[in-house]
Amino acid sequence: MGKTTLVGAVSEIEPLTTEAVMTVAGAGIDDASKVPGKESTTVAMDFGRITMADDLILYLFGTPGQTRFWFMWDELIRGAVGAAVLVDTRRLTDAFAPLDYFENRHLPYLVAINCFDGAPRYEPDEVREALAIPARVPLLMCDARHRESVKAVLIGVVEHAMATLVAEHEAAAVG
Repeated sequence: MGKTTLVGAVSEIEPLTTEAVMTVAGAGIDDASKVPGKESTTVAMDFGRITMADDLILYLFGTPGQTRFWFMWDELIRGAVGAAVLVDTRRLTDAFAPLDYFENRHLPYLVAINCFDGAPRYEPDEVREALAIPARVPLLMCDARHRESVKAVLIGVVEHAMATLVAEHEAAAVG
């Protein structure tokens, strides 16, 4: 769905990647039938880093979306301000597990719809409806290959996380 590409597009360090060639043993686990030319898959995670300000460094983790990796996600979200779920419109159903994960853990997240050649184009509202994404969750169009597009997603994550924190603080003060 472009996670390795996204991390590589914006990381200020050489990204650590764990790509492996897809094998027959992975059939039924990693379906690349809708992704022509895809020959590898992330087997653990991708890691990168970007300094947004002197006191704000974002550590970027691109992880496989399947529920069998949630044990790893539980460790990675410790101290996280938020997350981005990167959606490939060729494989919309793959987004359900990560969306459920972040929703159930009450971590602010946004949805980044990865737009690239050969992928079906949908309006954000169509994706929101298809994936039952709550109205409070921002949706952004992006191209994981382009640094400026990825930067906009990361800024969106930070802004959404800050807005969520302020809203929770205000709600607690009233209640």
